[in-house]
Amino acid sequence: MRPEGTFRFAVVSDTHSKPHPATRERLAELSPDVILHAGDIGDLAVLDELARAAPVHAVRGNIDGQVAEVPEQLILELMSGDVMRFRILLLHIAVYGPKLRAEVARMAVKHRATLVVCGHSHVPFIGRDRGVGIFNPGSIGPRRFQLPIVLGAIDVAADGARLRHIDCETGELWEPPPLR
Repeated sequence: MRPEGTFRFAVVSDTHSKPHPATRERLAELSPDVILHAGDIGDLAVLDELARAAPVHAVRGNIDGQVAEVPEQLILELMSGDVMRFRILLLHIAVYGPKLRAEVARMAVKHRATLVVCGHSHVPFIGRDRGVGIFNPGSIGPRRFQLPIVLGAIDVAADGARLRHIDCETGELWEPPPLR
């Protein structure tokens, strides 16, 4: 954690070998302590490029090969001294709609995860299911359908965590359009 007791994760997913050209600029603006990649990396050189901004922790997605250096899932603990402040379960496929898949919910409970971070759908999402937070940063790879090209940020402080999406093209805070 930073001296003032905060920590920032940048979260990306579904790069499919072609992260948006503005990704480097957005990461520089965020100045993350760590970058999480929630799978569908494509060319592993993407991870090397991301690592220029901050250390990277990544998991394999359904398009990624079985490479030893990229696991299927990770448990990440954010510690403040000897005290665990925040625990993330990082994997590629975790939800069915707005709900955790049953096996992921069991895994999250088993590991006492505060938050499940996932990718796969390219749909930016912040939610909660069975007492566990869910965060999908969306995709910074090639546009799929009419979905936005976004990345996520997780800011952890003494009073909890703040999750948000950032439009990769503009750098502005991204929120879903209003319902009509």
